[in-house]
Amino acid sequence: MAVVLCSQTLILFWAIICCALTGKPGNVLSPNIIILLMDDMGWGDLGVFGQPSKETPNLDAMAAQGMLFPNFYSANPLCSPSRAALLTGRLPVRNGFYTTNAHARNAYTPQEIVGGISKDEILLPQMLKKKGYASKIVGKWHLGHRPQYLPLEKGFDEWFGAPNCHFGPYNNSFRPNIPVYKNREMVGRFYEEFQIDRKTGESNLTQIYLEEAFDFILDQIEMQRPFFLYWAADATHAPVYASKPFLGKSQRGRYGDAVMELDDSIGRLLKALRFLNIENNTFVFFTSDNGAALSSGPHESGSNGPFLCGKETTFEGGMREPAIAWWPGHIKEGTVSFQLANVMDLFTTSLALAGVSPPNDTTLDGLNLTPVLLNQDPGALQNRPIFYYRGNELMAVRLGQYKAHYWTWSNSWKQFKTGINFCPGQEVPGVTTHEQKEHTMQPIIFHLGRDPGEKFPISVLSEEYQDALSRISPVVEQHKKTLTPSVPQLNMCDVAVMNWAPAGCEKLGKCLNVPKSAPWKCDWPH
Repeated sequence: MAVVLCSQTLILFWAIICCALTGKPGNVLSPNIIILLMDDMGWGDLGVFGQPSKETPNLDAMAAQGMLFPNFYSANPLCSPSRAALLTGRLPVRNGFYTTNAHARNAYTPQEIVGGISKDEILLPQMLKKKGYASKIVGKWHLGHRPQYLPLEKGFDEWFGAPNCHFGPYNNSFRPNIPVYKNREMVGRFYEEFQIDRKTGESNLTQIYLEEAFDFILDQIEMQRPFFLYWAADATHAPVYASKPFLGKSQRGRYGDAVMELDDSIGRLLKALRFLNIENNTFVFFTSDNGAALSSGPHESGSNGPFLCGKETTFEGGMREPAIAWWPGHIKEGTVSFQLANVMDLFTTSLALAGVSPPNDTTLDGLNLTPVLLNQDPGALQNRPIFYYRGNELMAVRLGQYKAHYWTWSNSWKQFKTGINFCPGQEVPGVTTHEQKEHTMQPIIFHLGRDPGEKFPISVLSEEYQDALSRISPVVEQHKKTLTPSVPQLNMCDVAVMNWAPAGCEKLGKCLNVPKSAPWKCDWPH
């Protein structure tokens, strides 16, 4: 609680200083940008989307004060590719965050991965520097942990967090615990200096991440610089955690406790923006990296609402995300946009808000949502497709209310028989298949307005099916014709590249012996 009191005191102090310095909100030509990216949080975890457990009063209020997006998507059903897409504005198959080791496999960045975000990719903070933005990432990076891939090499000015998931604890002999960085050097490791109690679920990490966000915002106010804050908290990713004041408080166990703490943190962050008199000059967007991880079990995962399956799949539960935009004085309160939108749009939209032209020589998949956000043409929703990729394969496409599946797969029989189930209690015959099934000659089509759970395919003999297919097919054909996949970055693994001796380990006495290099092709079972 000392951390909370300290933060609130500092904010009140700096609010007085800020008002004295500025007298009025800053220049809206360069608004501050805050992206709040949750980890494995599902569409159905928010009260505003029907969750009855009342864990998200602050997020529900954020929606009431801003714009809600019921049709918002990730770019991939897994963490690393989705995050790469957000920061590049490009599909993972374009930015290299995929694998060709096997067909339609999800791949990410465990600590044995050799690759990371390509040097050829231009990330959002690099672009925002053109307008003098200071950028900080707080929380999970997940785009490569080797030195050349870390955030400060890709445009961020500051970082507090970890390069990988908080899996563990490990014994540091066959696998090291994940390091926590402050800028370029580690300051400890998970389960050591930064504790996560696997038995009770207790950890203060969310509070530490909130404090880091406050410190950054106050520093930028003092310097009178526009800022980009990428707050990537990971408490809702298994192993789920929460700080002691929140443990046991929800109706959904430890996962619900984590949601409550994140909601509380976001509420305090928005309140701080008002205290500091910068809410009218700060665009805030909340979403998640992929659907709830149903395979983690009921105590370690959330809700995807009415949607089919969850994380790792290209069914709606794997890629439909909660999403809220908040910008007092600019976004009309209490609005709902049914625009089909994607996490990649945050790249293009942020550039537009900052007054930065997108790169000329790069194909972007994200759209500029400012006409929707600012209510400039509310009747003209952009008729854009949503592409559902799993690894190197285009699995499905949504256009309007119709979604066509060209491939279906949940996970293999082998994995399913070991207890790994991406669709618990939701098996749909012929749809949630445990073998990769191709439907390119006759796609399975659903109307997501009538059938959000993808349970009742439209008859191939119907006029509705033929009409939907006639509109979707040219979109798919054009996409494939113009797509140039990038070099895959997630093919090779090596035990020698794990976090044995990160920068700064010498100062802490935390360096570990690096084993002999023995690279292999990563095995991606899903």
